[in-house]
Amino acid sequence: MTNAQMLAHPPQERDFSLVYAEVQQFYAHQMQLFDSFEAEPWAGTFTENAVFDVPTLPAPVRGRAELAANVRRNRELQAKTGEQLRHWLGMLDVQRQANGTLRTRCYALVYMTPRGGESRVHRVCVMEDDLVLCRGRWRVSHRLVTRDDLA
Repeated sequence: MTNAQMLAHPPQERDFSLVYAEVQQFYAHQMQLFDSFEAEPWAGTFTENAVFDVPTLPAPVRGRAELAANVRRNRELQAKTGEQLRHWLGMLDVQRQANGTLRTRCYALVYMTPRGGESRVHRVCVMEDDLVLCRGRWRVSHRLVTRDDLA
C-alpha cells in the first residue's frame, strides 16, 4: 500500500503500527524543527487555530503566527545566554479517538548545554497532544505541557 493510499483511509481503519510509526516520525521532525529555530515550518506542524499551553509562558499561545513568534523569541534568548536546548520525547502513548483524531501523551526531556559546557537535564515534562489529519499530514490542534518540578 502506498503512502497516499494509507492516508486515504481514516486512522481508525489503518494498521495501528503504521499510525504509531507516523506519529513517531511526526514528533521527530517537529522537535528538530523547534530545536533548530525553524519558526514557520515548526508552526506549520500545528493547525491554524492551535493552542499551545506550556508553563514557561504567561498564557497559552494561539495560532501559527504566535507559535512562530515564540520560536523566534527562544532563538534570541538562547543566543544571549549561549545555551542550546534539545528536546527528547519518549514513552509515547497514542490513542485513537472515535472522530479520527489521535490523543497522544509522552515524556519530554529538555537538555541544556551551556556554551563550552556539558549537557544536563534541564526539565522533565509531560506533553499531551490532540492530533488531527489535515491534507494528509498530522497537525497538533492542542498541546498541553506540564513540568514535573511545578506539579
